[in-house]
Amino acid sequence: MNLRFRDPRQRAAIEAAAKQAGVSLQEYILSAAYARATAVEERFLAGFKESMARSGAAFAAEPGTADASAEQRAAEADALRELESREQGHAA
Repeated sequence: MNLRFRDPRQRAAIEAAAKQAGVSLQEYILSAAYARATAVEERFLAGFKESMARSGAAFAAEPGTADASAEQRAAEADALRELESREQGHAA
C-alpha cells in the first residue's frame, strides 16, 4: 500500500495515533476505513428496516382503510420533507 499524505502534520498525527494503538500505519488506516464503511452500512440497514416496517404496516392495513386520513397524509408529507432535506444536505 502506498501511503502519501499532502500534509506532513496529518501524517504525523495518524502515525502517532497508530503508534498509540500499537498497530502499523497501514493497519490503522485500514481499520479506520473498515469502521467507517461498517457505520455507513449500519445506517443504511437501519433506514431500510424503517422503510420495511412502514411498508409492512401499509400492507397490513384493513381493507377500506386504503384512503389515508388527514393525519396520515400529514405524516407522509413530513416524512417526504425530511427525506428531501437529507438529500439536500448530502448534495452540499
